[in-house]
Amino acid sequence: MKTAARFPLALAACSAAALSAGAALYGDPPDERHAWAVHDMNRPRPAVATPGAALGQPPSDAVILLDGKSLDAWESDKDGSPCAWKLVDGAMEVVKGKGQIRTKQSFGDCQLHIEWRTPDVVEGSSQGRGNSGVFLMGTYELQVLDCFENDTYPDGQAGSIYAENPPLVNVCRKPGEWQAYDVVFHQPRWEGDTMVRPGSITVFQNGVLVQDHWLFEGTSTHRKRTLPRKHEAKLPLKLQDHGNPTRFRNAWIREIPDYEGDFTTGAYRKPAAIVAQRKATAAKVRGEAEKILAGGDKLGGMQKLFEAATYEADAAVQARIVSMAGAYVDEIRALDAAKTEARKGEITGVLGDLDYLVKFGIVPAAEAPKGALQKLAAERGLLKKK
Repeated sequence: MKTAARFPLALAACSAAALSAGAALYGDPPDERHAWAVHDMNRPRPAVATPGAALGQPPSDAVILLDGKSLDAWESDKDGSPCAWKLVDGAMEVVKGKGQIRTKQSFGDCQLHIEWRTPDVVEGSSQGRGNSGVFLMGTYELQVLDCFENDTYPDGQAGSIYAENPPLVNVCRKPGEWQAYDVVFHQPRWEGDTMVRPGSITVFQNGVLVQDHWLFEGTSTHRKRTLPRKHEAKLPLKLQDHGNPTRFRNAWIREIPDYEGDFTTGAYRKPAAIVAQRKATAAKVRGEAEKILAGGDKLGGMQKLFEAATYEADAAVQARIVSMAGAYVDEIRALDAAKTEARKGEITGVLGDLDYLVKFGIVPAAEAPKGALQKLAAERGLLKKK
């Protein structure tokens, strides 16, 4: 991967240890779209989840919907009564006439894995062969159908977003063979009664991409187009009874966080959550700076205050870091040549920090003593390449 040099000399080659210690400013700073700097060590670490022992098996943070032993996660969609479909050979089979079923638990944005098979005895044609459907939030249908050498309308075949978008390819296995859907789903986002971002779905069928971030046009229906409809933030997953004994197994789901941004227009929203997170991080880092300063480490405390200033514009903090940086320059100016050389890495690091603060407008160039420190470093040969 090609990278451009961002900071002078020693800072540009900042070690992993230095980054971990927060010794120098590094990646592009937080802005109205991002609560964190690039490569930000203050950014919260992802939670740890243990993957399944084999591909397709649930990770440790998944909600199990079908384990081959019980239908307890499901109920009738009609009246909430116990699920009347049946367990057969470790799988759940549709019972004709018992109606659609839904999960007892509701979900929003999610990752879903579900395996399915159509009957090995082929009966019917087109939409009459192994028909069912997976309804995300009970609203957006991912079609289930025997489409192995079975022609039907493209926006109704297996892997389609029903009545909206055909799959990219038909990767259906033969009747009676198990197939798998792996889904990433995001619901539409609304502000009041205005949809600010459509919902989307990405689907892999049998490991092959069949829906590539499809943006929902509306809610699923039959023979007509619909418009988006505002609904609750969490709703049950539903499976369809279309009269065929289709089976399902190994179903699990993980709720995933929303992502920010309107990727249909290229514009980015400026959610209050980003501002709040930046303020909270600034307060946290300022607190760390005060502890460092209280411990007698003026340099470390000053650099922590540099860091805090990247998260939130604060006139008092800005004035303080300008004053501290000025005092630092005076301290270096008073050193003899030998002591200056001994502190070369430290000095060029602070110079890099000041360069960063000025470059990104965090501290005005007229106030930051960057020029004075750079001139001093040049005069003492600290910026010469070896």
